[in-house]
Amino acid sequence: MTELKHPDADRLALCAREIAEAGRELGARGWTPATSSNFSRRYDADHAAVTISGRDKGRLGIDDVMLVDLAGNAVGTTTRPSAETLLHVQIYRRDPSAGAVLHTHSHNQTVASRLYADQGLIRFSGFELQKAISGYTTHESELDLPVFPNTQDMPELVARVDAWLDAGKPLFGYLIDGHGIYTWGRDMAEAKRHLEAFEFLLAVELDLRRLRA
Repeated sequence: MTELKHPDADRLALCAREIAEAGRELGARGWTPATSSNFSRRYDADHAAVTISGRDKGRLGIDDVMLVDLAGNAVGTTTRPSAETLLHVQIYRRDPSAGAVLHTHSHNQTVASRLYADQGLIRFSGFELQKAISGYTTHESELDLPVFPNTQDMPELVARVDAWLDAGKPLFGYLIDGHGIYTWGRDMAEAKRHLEAFEFLLAVELDLRRLRA
């Protein structure tokens, strides 16, 4: 990892504007209640721009985003990044193609995380919208969305995600019990597409569960 002594202000501002735009869009959908959720954008191979802790994600400006290295350390500021920054930088370390990570707390995401926590995952099969997830070309497939136990110990959560990936299991997003979803993409547009697809699939799954009750 290279040390970044002089961040490019224009590049950081571009990342921040993308993050702020995503925050306004997702906030308007009600997916970022209170000051929950956090977003990031890859800055370069060794750094990411991430939301500052405690900011209203639906009202972000460029001053609400800061730079961290891929160990989660602040770069060029004493401001504190979002508490779950380690989960963001983990994705950038594990997947060099990842360009943006989105974490939200929608109603559907939170309810589904509680209902399926004991099973450890939600398996989608037969839904046309599975094809919105990169790499999926048919509804005749299975798409697993794991549900990890919640904890305030971020290294423990990082270890659980690492264990899933180290086992060779595909991973395009995950839920945290009683919490929300993490998903990502090669750029912000793809990350938002994945988030919208998972949100839709979770809503359908919850409706089906109610109808079958």
